[in-house]
Amino acid sequence: MAAPDRSDPLAVLAARPEASAAAAAALAEIDALLWRRDVRAAAAEVAAASVERGGRDSAAIDGADVAVVDSSPMGRVLEAALRLTAEVPGQVEVFSVAPLQALAHLHAVAAHGLVGDDELGRPRLGDLADDPLNLGGMPTARQAAARLAGLADVVTRPTQAPALVVAAIVHAEIASARPFTWGSGLLARAAVRLVLAARGVDPSLFSIPEHGVFEMGRPAYVAALRAYATGTPSGVGDFIVWHSTALAMGAKAVVLP
Repeated sequence: MAAPDRSDPLAVLAARPEASAAAAAALAEIDALLWRRDVRAAAAEVAAASVERGGRDSAAIDGADVAVVDSSPMGRVLEAALRLTAEVPGQVEVFSVAPLQALAHLHAVAAHGLVGDDELGRPRLGDLADDPLNLGGMPTARQAAARLAGLADVVTRPTQAPALVVAAIVHAEIASARPFTWGSGLLARAAVRLVLAARGVDPSLFSIPEHGVFEMGRPAYVAALRAYATGTPSGVGDFIVWHSTALAMGAKAVVLP
């Protein structure tokens, strides 16, 4: 196998044996899901169920493990997560060419009624943001904005890295940079769906990536994000492995409604 192009940093990360194996295993699980006859025969129902379960699991990751949408703080987080996940399919094409526009739109949809209108879809201006996972180490507003801009370059620049590796980096960058005053974690997990659909891995959005994250457990999620935040090849590689494992679990979790 030829060595990866050093000017393609994602491909270099993807070439690490553990990351490559984990991404390939996750892709095989998603492919198996897409080829299931029963899933294809009930495509609309499976996609709708994925939205519902994915939104609920994403909210639960942030601590909103509640049964119904209501006016309580946790009920409103659940409502935001469901609203956000349902909006993803309409932003897939936009994300491919204007990722920051798609992310801003999704944030505005999710955070409506939870932050001021001047914060909807706009990167934070201050150095404080919600941190439901207690990650700590909050980047400054300037750093977060720079990372968000860099993420757009990652998404639009050609790469030989598998889509699952790109999805992992998009997820980790948004979740760790926390570029918005509220809801960055919800947005980070929804962005995984954008990458998988935009790059043709799961164009019908059948899989439930949020469920894999939820099942892997909050402590493991936090540990993986903190490993990524070190910026070292091994730390980022560990996150890619963890993330790929979560995606595989999210594909296996699909059952007919």
